[in-house]
Amino acid sequence: MMKQRSIPESVNVLLVGTGGREHALARRLVESPRLGTLWVQAGANAGLAELGRTCPEAIPDQLGSNERFRLRKFLDEQQVRLVVVGPEVPLANGIADELAAEGRLVFGPGAAGARLEADKGYAKDLMRSAAVPTAEGRSFTDHEQARTYIERRGDRCVVKAAGLAAGKGVVVCDDAEQGLAAVDLIMGDRGFGAAGETVVVEERLEGQEMSVLALVDGRTISVLDPCQDHKQVGEGDVGPNTGGMGAYCPTPLATAPLMQQVHRDILVPTVDALRRDGVEFRGVLYAGLMLTPSGPKVLEFNVRFGDPECQPLMTRLRGDLVELLWRTAAGTLDEAVFEFDERTACTVVLCSEGYPGAYPKGVPIEGIERAERLDGVTIFHAGTTRDEQGRLVTSGGRVLGVTALADDLRAARDLANQACDLIEFEGAFHRRDIGSRVLVPTS
Repeated sequence: MMKQRSIPESVNVLLVGTGGREHALARRLVESPRLGTLWVQAGANAGLAELGRTCPEAIPDQLGSNERFRLRKFLDEQQVRLVVVGPEVPLANGIADELAAEGRLVFGPGAAGARLEADKGYAKDLMRSAAVPTAEGRSFTDHEQARTYIERRGDRCVVKAAGLAAGKGVVVCDDAEQGLAAVDLIMGDRGFGAAGETVVVEERLEGQEMSVLALVDGRTISVLDPCQDHKQVGEGDVGPNTGGMGAYCPTPLATAPLMQQVHRDILVPTVDALRRDGVEFRGVLYAGLMLTPSGPKVLEFNVRFGDPECQPLMTRLRGDLVELLWRTAAGTLDEAVFEFDERTACTVVLCSEGYPGAYPKGVPIEGIERAERLDGVTIFHAGTTRDEQGRLVTSGGRVLGVTALADDLRAARDLANQACDLIEFEGAFHRRDIGSRVLVPTS
């Protein structure tokens, strides 16, 4: 794709995705002086729907020929110059390849680049070829072979569904017995659907986790301020994995020497390896890292903004997001200018009772306006909608991303928790300990 250095004075944008990540992106997009019309996907959450016009064409995770034709026609007619893809599934299914056209850019990698997230076995092979530090592991398509491997290992391990499982397809096991149960769940019971046709069994690494997200335009790598997220549902990091219970940014774990090492040993070799595979990666390269005693190692790659990591990132971002995303997609990221607020942002996810299992929908929500009156608080919608009476109600397991900006992490977390306490819906719960891994306990 040729570089498109000139950015139009006005850019019409289609934002694909309906959740909290997309609401956070939209909040920044509408602040851009370059934004023309923002189109959002039908079915967008209640907060996102208020920020743009609803695209009348269907945007399923997998575009059929008729849907592809109609959507392209709509984009041409409405002169949409930039498509921003939030979720991983449409990226894995090639939406960026389908919608890119002369005069229209897509922020997000094509299907070949999205394999880095969609196929953990492929990602493992690519990391080995590029000498990127990662956990030792093997991929299996045969249930019994995976069980035999775990029995022979006889120790703690991590079992992952190789495909896309909405951030939930990872089971951390304390012993071989738990590892066998995880393989049975993923491959035997298909607990994560088709994502479990292949599993990856890895050594269990120890250390702090950190999320490093970078914008990549094929060559230039711009590293964003690192985050730390909390996947497990219970306080103290217990219970099953979720799509994310909260995140904060920046993290004090990210020292300058560490970030130089991550850039040199992980991000650059990965982008170079993709290029050797014929992939010019343009979008977000997200490295989920474990900071082990022997240095940072990659747990997994994602190819989009994390959710909820996107919320604290966008809360702190200073600059024109339309221009930033355009330059990433156009291959001119080296000309981008942006910075981050020096304060800390903490996002606490307010969830429906039962999540990450079954949960009710249609539960009325009250108190958002009350919470947003707190100085420094922003509420991002995730699983919300309007009922027939126009009331705001729940529609997902993760309902709201309650985000606070303050001078330090403890103050930001306390403010976010205070805001959560002002929001009411039956069965609501949240973790109060986001950031606890790096905070010294107070007496």
